[in-house]
Parts: sequence; structure tokens; C-alpha cells
Amino acid sequence: MKKTMHGNIPSAPVRSAKPATWKRTLYRERNLWLICLPLIAWVILFNYVPMYGILMAFVDYIPGKSIFTSDWVGLKHFKDFIHSPDFGHVLRNTLAISGLNILFGFPAPIVLALLLNELRKKKFKQIVQTISYLPHFISWVVVASILFTLLGNEGILNDILLRLGWIGKPISFLGEGKYFWGIITAANIWKDIGWSTIIYLSAMAGVDSEVYEAGRVDGLGRLGAMWHITLPGIRTTIVLLWILGIGGILNAGFEQQLLIGNAQTREYYEVVDTYAYKYGIQLGNYSYGAAVGLMKAVIAVILVFSANRVSKKVLDTSIF
Repeated sequence: MKKTMHGNIPSAPVRSAKPATWKRTLYRERNLWLICLPLIAWVILFNYVPMYGILMAFVDYIPGKSIFTSDWVGLKHFKDFIHSPDFGHVLRNTLAISGLNILFGFPAPIVLALLLNELRKKKFKQIVQTISYLPHFISWVVVASILFTLLGNEGILNDILLRLGWIGKPISFLGEGKYFWGIITAANIWKDIGWSTIIYLSAMAGVDSEVYEAGRVDGLGRLGAMWHITLPGIRTTIVLLWILGIGGILNAGFEQQLLIGNAQTREYYEVVDTYAYKYGIQLGNYSYGAAVGLMKAVIAVILVFSANRVSKKVLDTSIF
């Protein structure tokens, strides 16, 4: 290459290394991608391909007729849901049940995990963990049967209260709406508290034991170690699950409402999912049910992004 009049050799243009780096990374991890191909195909086939069905929310769908040939109605079904007389109490019940689940159900597994983490006898710890996990594997049909046996008009609880003379006649725990939110919240916590502790116990296992030793040297007791070491050590996990919990605030349940609820408690148990099921599936108004479900999904996505943004600003922790 010739020199310029100042004696400097012009440098060659610098090319971006990103494409080559991306290709090299893909080639280096080719075995992992080959292993993941069946899973990726499964996700695309069962999670993304059916998404064209959301178009049903914007048309007047008639069973047996193609979605693409149905009459386009735009946001009609969304407006019908918002202006329906049931919208107020459905939204109230959904937010109330979900709010109670977050308020009491979210910290419950954290507390249980902290207590289990402090158990020193391994055998006893395993027994307690197993007992706490078991309700997760019980179907809601069985749970509903247990609740009817315990809380029915002729159930065990009423029988005990009558024998003690604390009440003069049986209390209809499952027939009065004012008890429903408390019963459903307690049932949700009992069923899922043990299973949810697995994640927190796994996170606690990753906390460096040397930090606990340093805390003992500084005079920290068990409560101090839990507050100053264990909880900060699992903060990322707590924030992650809290963000996901906020995103699912409109998922107030489905099976438990249909199994435990009845005509007397409908005003308190009807949530978005049961409403979409009844009006969309049972009454055959599929487009209306799809619109209700899609609205719930969109709100959930907005809540996830909002909670993530707040967490990033306040706690400097986020999931994306």
C-alpha cells in the first residue's frame, strides 16, 4: 500500500465482528440447539400456531364456519363485556380473590421456607416437607369434598360448635357469600404453600455458608441471620415471583370456584375465567368468551411490564 504525502498509511475499514461471532456461537452450541429442537417445535406447534384463534374475539364466529370468513365486528365483544351488568362484580371478585392470594398466599411459602431452612434434623425436615407438598397433588374435586365435609351444614365444624354450645344452629359457611373469599383463600394457601416453598428452599441453598459464619461471628442470631442474610440472598427470586404474581392477578382460579361455589354465592365467586366459560362455552358465544379471555391476557402483560419497571427502579432488580 502506498504512503500518503504525510507518510501515513491509511487504515483499512474496520468490519463488524457481530455476524461472525453470532455464527461461531451458533456453531459452537450446535449440539445444544439440536437437543432443543423438539422442544422448540413443540412450543411453536402448541403455543404459537393456535394463536391465530384470537381473531375469534374480533368476529362473529359461528361453529363450523372458518374464522377468516366470519363477519368482522372489531371491538364489539370487548365493549359488550365492559358494559355488561356483570362486569362490576366479576372484576371485583377477581381482584379481591387474587389480592387476598397475593397478600396472604405470597408471603406464606417464604415464611414456611425460612422455618424449614432452620430445621437441623434432616429426617424431621424431610417429613415436614413431604407433608406440606402433598396437598398440591390433590385435585380440586377432592379438596371440594373435604371442604363440604368440614364446613357443610352437617359438617364436622358445625357439629363441634353445636356440641360446645357456641352456636344455636348450623352456620352455612358454604352457602353465604361473606365467607367465600376467606374459604377460597385459605384453600389456595393450604394447597400450594408447600409446593411453592421448593423454589425458595432452592434459592436458600445457594446462599454462601461463609456469610452465615461471618454473621455468627458478628453476633447475629437465627432471626438476625434470616433477616440480614437469607432474605437478601433470595431477594431476586422473591422479586421474580412477585412480578409474575402481579401479572397473574386476574387469574383468580377456575375449578375451585365452580366446585365450591353455588347459586347463593355466585355474586362472590364469579370471576373472569368462570364468566368466560359460562358465556363463551356453555352458551355457545365463543367470540364473546374469546374477547373476555384476550382482554384478561392483555391486562396481565401490561401488569407484568409495569411491575417489572417499578421493581427495576425501586429495587434495581428485573426479569428483563
